[in-house]
Amino acid sequence: MIRAENVHKFYGELHVLKGVNLHVAPGEVCAILGPSGSGKSTLIRCFNELEEISAGRIYLNGELLGMKEASAPWWQPWRKGQTELAKLTEKEIARQRSQIGMVFQRFNLFGHRTALENVMEAPLRVLGLKPEAAKKLAIAELEKVGLGDRLDHYPAQLSGGQQQRVAIARALAMKPQVMLFDEPTSALDPELVGEVLQVMQDLAAEGMTMVVVTHEIAFAREVADRVVFMDDGQIVESGPAKEVINNPQHSRTKEFLAEVL
Repeated sequence: MIRAENVHKFYGELHVLKGVNLHVAPGEVCAILGPSGSGKSTLIRCFNELEEISAGRIYLNGELLGMKEASAPWWQPWRKGQTELAKLTEKEIARQRSQIGMVFQRFNLFGHRTALENVMEAPLRVLGLKPEAAKKLAIAELEKVGLGDRLDHYPAQLSGGQQQRVAIARALAMKPQVMLFDEPTSALDPELVGEVLQVMQDLAAEGMTMVVVTHEIAFAREVADRVVFMDDGQIVESGPAKEVINNPQHSRTKEFLAEVL
């Protein structure tokens, strides 16, 4: 479903991603662990084309993200028949991005719109659904995350956990091929974390392809199929979740898990 090949990302002279290779199979839950500054969030932002990679390639279900093959320019007749990569237009990138659900640390809800209206927004504007169809879809997704009784509540009237569940419903309403989670519980009070993780666990059980940047080690151990550990912009260890967490092989993974556990 996702294939990253030799992905690099620079911010000026700062080398954040250093040749990352990662394959995520359809229906797989991949948890990405690692210390702050290791490149975890940058990587999944590249998956969603919120960040442009500096080198390498990323594919979604076989389609190259952000770029397309183009014929050599006409003023170079000696290259006739050759192809090169050209950057996609913003419209083409938006089409690709619509296939990828993204849930951030912060909920990013419209404060002046109800939960229902927040979830309806993208189906109306991006998918072009009619209002009644968008409303029906939004209600179904909010019921799925346990908020069927909060349709008319504004974000300020919801707890942090409820707001994050609205954000998940909003992403699901686009019917994405894959869901990306960037530390979705890090901004929540401890007692609210469980309700969000439960929704994510339910999605995993339904077969949703998920890439989750998280510090919730117990969630990664029990729900993820695979754990990837990143450090200094590289993947230093990857394998079955329970195997990596219970019996890490790399010294940096061992050190990190000893601290967080």
